[in-house]
Amino acid sequence: MFFSEEGARWALIVHGGAKEMEPDERADNRSGVIEAAEAGRAVLEKGGSAIDAVVAAIEVLERLPVFNAGRGSALNEAGDIEMCSGVMDGRDLSVGAVGAIKHVRHPVAVARDVLPEKEVLLVGEGALRFALAKGHDEVPTEALITETRREALKEMHDTVGAVAMDTGGNIAAGTSTGGLTGAKVGRVGDSPMPGAGLYADNHVGGVAFSGDGETITRLALAAQVMASIGKDGPEDAIRKAVDQLPGTGGAEADGGAIAIRKDGTIGWTHNSPDFAVAYLTSDMEAPRAFLSKDEEKSG
Repeated sequence: MFFSEEGARWALIVHGGAKEMEPDERADNRSGVIEAAEAGRAVLEKGGSAIDAVVAAIEVLERLPVFNAGRGSALNEAGDIEMCSGVMDGRDLSVGAVGAIKHVRHPVAVARDVLPEKEVLLVGEGALRFALAKGHDEVPTEALITETRREALKEMHDTVGAVAMDTGGNIAAGTSTGGLTGAKVGRVGDSPMPGAGLYADNHVGGVAFSGDGETITRLALAAQVMASIGKDGPEDAIRKAVDQLPGTGGAEADGGAIAIRKDGTIGWTHNSPDFAVAYLTSDMEAPRAFLSKDEEKSG
């Protein structure tokens, strides 16, 4: 999708995770990514920053229990919740990230607070201490667990994310995840790692991944997309990256990504069974939402 040539322009794309949805989850996934897109829109329409729009959108996804982020996060091998989140500001390449953080409602908001710090990534108890020092509420694990996650047997490895471009041409990307079902305590995947799960640079664009985190990290897929997005465009750049997942991580390695090129071109694709995505630009009256790329193509 491209912009028109008139007026101040902005763009936003969000996703609810590369995964396989149960039939009774489909409506909530669709409405959830639309709600997230509208939250980002409220920021961008008022001239707000891309980073604030990304955080606003992801906070919606962290609040809704259908997504594996914030409330509704997957349980690790100890039956506990450890979450990861990262944000990157393309204006100055600053990164804020938290890994294996517990007892917060919105990991993305904590990651946002790390942005001005010298450190890039805070993990575990240190991340929680930082969050509390910044005024975030400490919440019990039970407040984040849903019965669906407690009873889940199949492995989850999905992540939510957003990429935005504001009216100043600034680009930001963000991710948030509840991690893997049954993961080892202390596990950190690709989501908070720049160059793996996300990246943003005003001179190039922005991207956010979801899927098999270990394989995405090993392949540095966000870095690969950023290296080719200018020439290939966001969709082809993502496709080339995602196509590598099964070859490196095996048949179960799948994923997807969303991206915006510096000229405002939006793209997304996936090789997972489903991928809930919504996007919106200053040229559109309402978000467009899909549960797979095939659905967009058929529409």
